[in-house]
Amino acid sequence: MLSRRQFLVFGAAASAAAFVSHPVEAALHTKVERAVALHNIHTGESLKTTYWANGHYQTGSLRQLNRILRDHYSGDVHSIDPQVIDLLCALQHRLGTKKPFQIISGYRSPQTNAMLAAEGDGVAQHSLHMEGKAIDIRMEGVNVRTLGRAAKSLKSGGVGQYPSSNFVHVDVGHIRYW
Repeated sequence: MLSRRQFLVFGAAASAAAFVSHPVEAALHTKVERAVALHNIHTGESLKTTYWANGHYQTGSLRQLNRILRDHYSGDVHSIDPQVIDLLCALQHRLGTKKPFQIISGYRSPQTNAMLAAEGDGVAQHSLHMEGKAIDIRMEGVNVRTLGRAAKSLKSGGVGQYPSSNFVHVDVGHIRYW
């Protein structure tokens, strides 16, 4: 039988272990600041920003990220889930690089998604891109398989590898791979 004190200590230790046992959380756990570098291949815009500091997401940086990750067809800006940005930051950490991610697709409006789905490019009708929970990326000097393996190792959602199109899809939905 555990005493109340032992129970509380055990519970706190188990909670802490669960918190840092997730690969993304573990990669970000000790970071005082979190930064990410992006280059949107369609608009030519680049951004390097510290989006998390002093224990909080930085509102101005999140607005900049929303803008660079906008629907490049319509120009619509949508809130990107900060977990997606955390995933990118952890992925940069896992790869051991500060190179910018090349953005193929961030947010997609429902109209853009429907247009792309109609073209038959393997676009999901209810894509997480429309919720700001997915991003298609590549990185100079890193092949798709290496990038995909690193993303899968983070166990943070969906990872799709598209070697013939030279990009990797990552999202913060259910864990699944294709």
